[in-house]
Amino acid sequence: METFRAAVLAEWTKLRTIRSTVWTLLFYVAATMAVTVLAGLFVGGNYAKMSAADKAALDPISIGFTGTRFGVLALVVFGVLAMSSEFSSGAIRTFLVAVPRRGVFYAAKLLAASLVTLAVCAATVLVSFCVTQALLGEAGVSLTDQGAARAVVCGVLYAVLLLLFSMGLAALLRSAALTIGILLPLFFMVSGILLSLPGTRSVAQFLPDAAGGVAMDGKPMDGLLLTPLTGMAVLVAWAAAAVAAGYLALRRRDA
Repeated sequence: METFRAAVLAEWTKLRTIRSTVWTLLFYVAATMAVTVLAGLFVGGNYAKMSAADKAALDPISIGFTGTRFGVLALVVFGVLAMSSEFSSGAIRTFLVAVPRRGVFYAAKLLAASLVTLAVCAATVLVSFCVTQALLGEAGVSLTDQGAARAVVCGVLYAVLLLLFSMGLAALLRSAALTIGILLPLFFMVSGILLSLPGTRSVAQFLPDAAGGVAMDGKPMDGLLLTPLTGMAVLVAWAAAAVAAGYLALRRRDA
């Protein structure tokens, strides 16, 4: 237990002293809030001009997470850097000498990054959601409205689980560039495009970010089988599989 605590403390020290990880978290907060304000101002400013059908179709809960969905890309980079920095620099050998039990080393990385992400995201997601609803004006909802509080909790879990998924994949691939090169296009473009096409929507909904995103919608998209509960379950399964694959790769490969 003492070894694990020391390993977690060492990972925490690395996260707060390495510039790239600190700046990535700051960019997450800034990007999330910037997109949040833009989305709220745009929809809120045009709400009065909308037709009755458009107003009925509007999902203020989902709009409240526009910034979260964009900002989470920075968390993906944060997770990849937190996991793979030692591999790219060759420092992994030194750290494994200090913490020879690879399971402890791996778990300490996951826990330290997850706790930091949880703390940052809990505040950012809640504030960004409330800011969006305030900017939406009469179209906005409050946290006491049906589905709003659940969506906020799921928004935080969504960010943490995607972080774990990214870290697991980074441990498996051992390359920050390769991992980021796969995940950013997948989350930023591919899943969104596939979800917008009726012919691929039924399959695309099971991609990690799409499945978790269902839990942040107040109104379900047509053609989706997943509910908020099953969507989060799918994302948990993706994260668990990636973390397990990363551990097996770390345990079996040479440093």
